[in-house]
Amino acid sequence: MPEQCDPRPYDALLLLSFGGPEGPDDVVPFLENVTRGRGIPRERLKEVGQHYFLFGGVSPINAQNRELLDALREDFAENGLDLPVYWGNRNWAPYLTDTLRTMVHDGHRRIAVLATSAYASYSGCRQYRENLADALTALKAEGLEPPRVDKLRHYFNHPGLLRPMIDGVLASLAALPAPVRDGAHLAFTTHSIPTAAADTSGTPAEHTQDGAGGAYVAQHLDAARVIADAVRDRTGVDHPWRLVYQSRSGAPHIPWLEPDICDHLEAAHADGVPAVVMVPVGFVSDHMEVKYDLDTEAAAKAAELGLPVTRSATVGADPRFAAAVRDLLLERAAAERGATPQRCALGALGAGHDLCPVGCCPARSPRPAAAGADWPGPVAEARA
Repeated sequence: MPEQCDPRPYDALLLLSFGGPEGPDDVVPFLENVTRGRGIPRERLKEVGQHYFLFGGVSPINAQNRELLDALREDFAENGLDLPVYWGNRNWAPYLTDTLRTMVHDGHRRIAVLATSAYASYSGCRQYRENLADALTALKAEGLEPPRVDKLRHYFNHPGLLRPMIDGVLASLAALPAPVRDGAHLAFTTHSIPTAAADTSGTPAEHTQDGAGGAYVAQHLDAARVIADAVRDRTGVDHPWRLVYQSRSGAPHIPWLEPDICDHLEAAHADGVPAVVMVPVGFVSDHMEVKYDLDTEAAAKAAELGLPVTRSATVGADPRFAAAVRDLLLERAAAERGATPQRCALGALGAGHDLCPVGCCPARSPRPAAAGADWPGPVAEARA
């Protein structure tokens, strides 16, 4: 087997995602899974579920994950990579524990994991590692020998993610009326998180210069800068840009990252900005946060203001992203074999770490988290 196509020591890839409802009857049970342990009344969940009911109770994320699975399998086959690909979710079927159980029964012992979140944060990285720890512990309790799982590194600045985004921005600019196109601003959007969680995300070496926002903000800024610079190089126009946030939830008295996209659109309109392209840089695929918070709520705010807006496409199952996943897998496999892989990244921050260090993206309360430096096994006590 050629070195560049050798996945050893891995014998399978797991696509790990958030999950979403696939019909009206799924919405409230899905939201109960998402909010378990927070004491949110069922009636409140029904109110939140109205966003899903606008789309028939169906989140687009599961369909997009199925398309990504097909793209990964096609890419692997075309490039001589004989490795099965499985899919498991945090909050809806196919559930992570069920998928890992199937993988164990299928004989897999060393599994690489790609999470559909490209950035460092508690909810985007460590919580998935906690989910893996819970699933491995559950398998051990069933009498099964848990496999080893390794989460692939953050890929927020991998060319296979950013180049499709660049093309999406260019297409969105082209869709604007010609008189406002060159004056359009770019609003790079991502999920807001509590500022306390943002400030402690990643490792100190990954933080912004002033430390505010931690790795979460630094990584988004790095990706946005690469995209904006590429758009300038392709169009000859230097479009002003800003990182903004969306989909805030939680108690009003707890500080979250700002500004919100709708507030940003109001401010842009007041400043005389002629048009805005919303760029969902924080999302790999069309989550409900994209379809509702941007395509519905923010679009309605822009219409109210009379502000022309477009929304660029997420990466989804773009073949370049599938190739990036293959690249990340083979890069990690080479490192595990003791080779020195070429680590592909754009921007100033470079490629991220393979193994999350102790204390990286700390949990709300100490819990075991697999696939990190502080994880000796599925029954370990949390130490970070």
